[in-house]
Order: sequence, then C-alpha cells, then structure tokens
Amino acid sequence: MTKTVGVIGGMGPAATCDLMEKIVALTKAASDQEHLHMIADVNTAIPDRTAAILHGGPDPVPEMVKSARRLVSAGAEILVMPCNTAHYFYDDIAAAVRVPVLHMARETAAALRAAGIETAGVLATDGTVQSGVYERALAEAGVRAVYPGPAMQREVMRLIYEGVKARTAPLASIPAGDILADVRAQGAETVLLACTELPIAFRELGLSEGCLDPTRVLAFAAVKAAGAETTAPDPW
Repeated sequence: MTKTVGVIGGMGPAATCDLMEKIVALTKAASDQEHLHMIADVNTAIPDRTAAILHGGPDPVPEMVKSARRLVSAGAEILVMPCNTAHYFYDDIAAAVRVPVLHMARETAAALRAAGIETAGVLATDGTVQSGVYERALAEAGVRAVYPGPAMQREVMRLIYEGVKARTAPLASIPAGDILADVRAQGAETVLLACTELPIAFRELGLSEGCLDPTRVLAFAAVKAAGAETTAPDPW
C-alpha cells in the first residue's frame, strides 16, 4: 500500500506542476491505479520567501503551515515543498505537522555525495544563497558549493522572476549560458538548478545537460518515500 503525497504548492504555480509531472514520470505504473495519490494545495497567498528572508517582507510561515495542515487533514502522509527557498523555514513547517516533510536540499546533497561530486555550482534565489540553505546541506555531505558572481547572480534572479514567474522577459534575452560558465570556471562538476523555476527555464533553453535538478531529486525521493517503484535507478 503506497502513501499519499501532499504538495505545499503555489511557490510558484508552474513549479508545483513541474514537481507533480516529475513524480508521475518517475513512478513505475502500468495503469492510472498504480500511480501515487497526490494532493496539492496551490496556495498563492504564501508571501515571497526571498523578500521575507532578506528584506523584512511578510512572514510566509503561517500560510505554509496552513497549507501543510490542510493537506494532512485531507489525508496526506508525506509532504513536499517545491520551493528551495522555502526550506529556510523547514523546521517550522516540519514541527507543525505529524507527518514527514521531505527536505529538498538534503536529498540533493545526498544525491551529489552518492555520485562522488566534490564541487557543485548553486544557482538559486538571493534568499536561498544568502540564507545558506544549500551551503549547510552540501557541507554536511562533504560537497563544496560555488556561486555565480554578483553580475551573474542578478541574471539568475531575472531568469527566475522575469523569465518564468512573470514571463515579462524572453528567456533567450537572459544569458543563461554565461551563468553556467561562471560557476563551471570555479570548478563546478555539476550545476544545481536550485530554484524550482530554473529547471523550467533551462529545459526551455536546452541547457539542462550537466545540471542536477533538485525538483527531480525531490520527486524521486517522494516516490521512494511513498513506497512506489521508480522508473529510474537514481534522480539524475
């Protein structure tokens, strides 16, 4: 008997759909009935996580807790959050519910360690970068993190907020290739697309090769935690 997966969504909506599609793709199933039962709360009222961490913006925890509890009340037995920056608040969410909450950064760090990666580039929001969400998880796994320089970090933020969230800037107008070159020049053996909008952007741009997608890592972990068989041997 598999477990029901609850998705604390809306951070952003496209990233929520991306995670759920990856859970479906990674679940070995011969029929509708063999797929996992998923419940999503696409709560777009959750305030921006980077604004909260760096600029004193509204606290996102109350809305995230509200979503988590709604999902558990609806029958979720495992929770996932398709937002890397939201994991800065992980302890608050995990403490608010009685079911396991998977940790995207820790699962990603474990995948890197298993693959023998020693240095990883981290592309993420300013909030994720400056709060150390990945820095800590990677350090615990013995992986060195490198980040884009200031100019390229601004382009990462444009890619996330203007390219995917708002769709106000054409993705091709943002130098994603230069961002990758920046961290690879610092010794990155692979590049983490550590904001859930970034796998969407890099897939559309055809630049995903040599990158690890934490959304896919989280999807893989969710399938395993729910007790289903995966279609791939690892999250790569």
